Amino acid sequence: MPDPWPTTEAEARVVQEDLRGRVVTHDDFPPLRRIAAVDAHYSDSDGLTWAAVAELDPETLELIRSVLLARPTVFPYVPGYLSFREVPAMAAAVGLLPEPPDLLVVDGQGLAHPRRFGLACHLGVVTGLPAIGVAKSRLVGRYEEPGRVRGSSSPMFHRRELVGVALRTRDGTNPLFVSVGHRVSLPTAVDLVLRFAPKWRLPEPIRLADAISRMHR
Repeated sequence: MPDPWPTTEAEARVVQEDLRGRVVTHDDFPPLRRIAAVDAHYSDSDGLTWAAVAELDPETLELIRSVLLARPTVFPYVPGYLSFREVPAMAAAVGLLPEPPDLLVVDGQGLAHPRRFGLACHLGVVTGLPAIGVAKSRLVGRYEEPGRVRGSSSPMFHRRELVGVALRTRDGTNPLFVSVGHRVSLPTAVDLVLRFAPKWRLPEPIRLADAISRMHR
């Protein structure tokens, strides 16, 4: 974690440029015993970022434990630099788990980012943990609409580079946008997202983390 943490766009760009070369795009993770989804929610009234972690059993998708933590929001909203608002609280929340999870499922972009360093990459690199980016909307890239049935997918390209996959996780719903975060290849990330979304559009870990992140006054 940079110390001090960047507070301006210029400072953040320097950190992005330094850290993005550390992203590992191939599979490099142990057997999955515990997975953790991470999400954040802002409280404008008191300037806090609430970060939630939902730790699940990867086989049953049952919740094992959860964390909800608040930290002051120290970075302004700047498009393309969302991770600098959320990572401090998210990393602190992950650090409260008794043991590091084997995989982070992050509600946000990974490599599908203008500078190839979205939230999932940033959180994965600073924690050292394998991470997948799962976004509800597209940030960058072009793709053909995937088929309407669950499991249909379409590659997403930005500046002629493969940055992610548009993935249909439920028949007839809008696709999700899956990209590499850290230490997980894109094909494996797609397989895991489908595995973690047996019923709803959103993977179950992210659904739970989103709900937990809003459990504040």
